[in-house]
Amino acid sequence: MNTHSTSESSEAYIALGANLGDRQGTLREALNRLSQHDKIEVLRTSPVYETEPVGYLDQPQFLNMAAALRTTLSPEALLQVMLETENQLGRVRDVRYGPRTVDLDLLWVEGMSMDTPDLTLPHPRMLERAFVLLPLCDIVSGNEDSFVFRRLITSALQDIDGKEGIRLWTTNVWEGGSERSGS
Repeated sequence: MNTHSTSESSEAYIALGANLGDRQGTLREALNRLSQHDKIEVLRTSPVYETEPVGYLDQPQFLNMAAALRTTLSPEALLQVMLETENQLGRVRDVRYGPRTVDLDLLWVEGMSMDTPDLTLPHPRMLERAFVLLPLCDIVSGNEDSFVFRRLITSALQDIDGKEGIRLWTTNVWEGGSERSGS
């Protein structure tokens, strides 16, 4: 496993989705597996929303959520851990935007932008997807580094189509995270 890390920790935001099997249980297990990594801490998780499929429509509805992580891994190493987690939870990639047990997308890493064959940050399509923006708005911190990111997603969410196809599923699927502090 590639675990090269940066010297400092960064806040990262990920999107999680599932539409096959025990959708809620799989989202919980993905968060558990990420939190068990010694260089990843799950800070906050959004509520879970049930959403209509986008792109490939002939498939079950999704459960979608977002999570804020603190990590010392580089973005590429974090992505590798996320892909390994998908594989361990039965992800099969045979139809683009098709059904899946779990989908983990790295959306944003504090202070970083990059465009490589394997990873583009910020995620190039996140501002086009209400099912990503709505849960993100629930968890983006108010710290100075996240301020521009928060404004960007809040603005995009106001103008986006597809919000009517999103319904609150449950407020919390994961008990392992630290609660948002009052400071």
